[in-house]
This record gives sequence, structure tokens and C-alpha cells, in this order.
Amino acid sequence: MATISIIRVENPEKKAEISAHILHALPDWFGLPDSTQKYIDDSRNMPFFAAVREGQAVGFAALKATSPCAGEIYVMGVLPEYHRSGIGQQLFAAIRAEAIARGYRLLQVKTVQTGHYEEYDRTNAFYQRMGFLPLECLPTLWDEWNPCQVYVPVSYTHLRAHETLSDL
Repeated sequence: MATISIIRVENPEKKAEISAHILHALPDWFGLPDSTQKYIDDSRNMPFFAAVREGQAVGFAALKATSPCAGEIYVMGVLPEYHRSGIGQQLFAAIRAEAIARGYRLLQVKTVQTGHYEEYDRTNAFYQRMGFLPLECLPTLWDEWNPCQVYVPVSYTHLRAHETLSDL
């Protein structure tokens, strides 16, 4: 298999092109046209990384600022034929490094709660392998049939032992 490179993409049109190509190839995860288009549009203005093989994007991830001290893996996708090949791990590493560079103390990701769709059960398992723990479920954030599970990494913190909440 050819080498995969993770690159930062700055051009908003290129971000839209990459995200559209990959999200449209993932209808089991991104099958709602309005929601998919929102991911495409929103990610144009976010830090964006692409996994590239032989000049073609095969995956991507975008980081959203949710507060001055926190970020969210807003959207991430990998073409189906590259699932379970380590690309998601590489994209997560790029997002994590970017979050650290931006001074974020927290990182979160939202996905559909385990037990509703086989595809999302695999997504939940991926984030758990990346060290995320379920923080809470927001059952009606999206739709009742798509309960939102919020995950945070168990070991993702920049807090040093001497810091207190007042130092934040």
C-alpha cells in the first residue's frame, strides 16, 4: 500500500472539495443531505487536515473551537476502503496536535450513541480506542432517533498538578 501523508489544507474551496468527496462516499454515516452540506460548509473555515495517498484525499478531519479553552473534532471521515488502516488514528493525532498548539485544554467529539446503528457502534469503538470516554448523552440534540453521545479523552489535559480552577 502506498504511503499516507497527513497534510494541512488552507484553501476553503479545497476543504469543501475534499469533505464533499469523502462525506458523499459515507452515506451510512452522512446520509442526511442538509446535515452533510452543513459539515462541508462549516469545515471551510476550520483547521482542516487531509489524509492523502498518491495525490488523492482518502480522509479528512476538521477542528472546531467551542470555547477559548476547548475544541471539538467537528467532522472526520475516511473512505470506506481505507477503514481500519490507521488513517483515523493519524488524523486524530493531527487534530490533537492542533488543539494543543491552539492552547485548548479540552477536546470533545460528538457521535450517535452506541446501540442505535452498527456503523456508529464502530465509530464509538474507534473513539474509545483513541482514549475517549463517554461524558454524557444528549438524547434530543440532533433527533430522538440520533441521540448525541459526547466523548472526551481520558488523558487529554494540560492542567499541571499545581494549577487550580482559579488559574484557568
